[in-house]
Amino acid sequence: MRNIKLTIEYDGKDFNGWQKQPNKLNIQGEIERAIEEVTGEKVDLIASGRTDAGVHALGQVANFRLEKDFPIEKIPYALNSKLKKSIRIKEAEEVPEKFHSRYTCKRKTYRYVINNSVQGTAIYRYLQYHFPEKLDENKMNEAVKFLIGEHDFKSFKASGTSSKSSVRTIYDAKVTRNGEIVTIELTGNGFLYNMVRIIAGTLVDVGIGKIEPSDVKEILEAKDRLKAGKTLPPTGLYLVNVEYGDVNLTS
Repeated sequence: MRNIKLTIEYDGKDFNGWQKQPNKLNIQGEIERAIEEVTGEKVDLIASGRTDAGVHALGQVANFRLEKDFPIEKIPYALNSKLKKSIRIKEAEEVPEKFHSRYTCKRKTYRYVINNSVQGTAIYRYLQYHFPEKLDENKMNEAVKFLIGEHDFKSFKASGTSSKSSVRTIYDAKVTRNGEIVTIELTGNGFLYNMVRIIAGTLVDVGIGKIEPSDVKEILEAKDRLKAGKTLPPTGLYLVNVEYGDVNLTS
């Protein structure tokens, strides 16, 4: 049995998230359907994590088991021919048996994109969150640095999450501006349900002067969701990439 790793890009606008759900268009189900059409085998596609409805991915990772000796280099082309244009298989590779997209993941990077122009955008309206009030990206960048390190992120956890622990480690965090686009980027060992979108909402409060950068440290320490900002829409959120160390290089 072969273990196949896929790197996937998708526009989440038309999908009800990653996870398979009856009578709802989802990314996992679409790719599994394509795999069956191409290989004749039913598979269980395991992702590094489930993205919500409307969330995008530049480098989602998933793996599945395949019995057939299908040429690995042909898998992206074959699957893409069966998929909607809003899902693209960027790469396929055969990996060791122990590789698991979710459990062997070491780091993930998420990006939240804000269109900070007055009028917004027609073309990219489903790919960016429009916030017309001027943001101070320097104060936002100062604030986000308080999140680096291992912390209990309970203040940035949505209700209903199934995670037993809200302790996570953020390795890198930054806020940058390129013209009218403000970008928040976080790299960590894992993220709680809606964590990035709540952090983004809190940083917007910093950017408009509603709270000070140092208040983010107090919000973090409070471990109280009511202290943090609102949950921003999924429109601006991207799973950028997933890192696995050497697990996929060692047999």
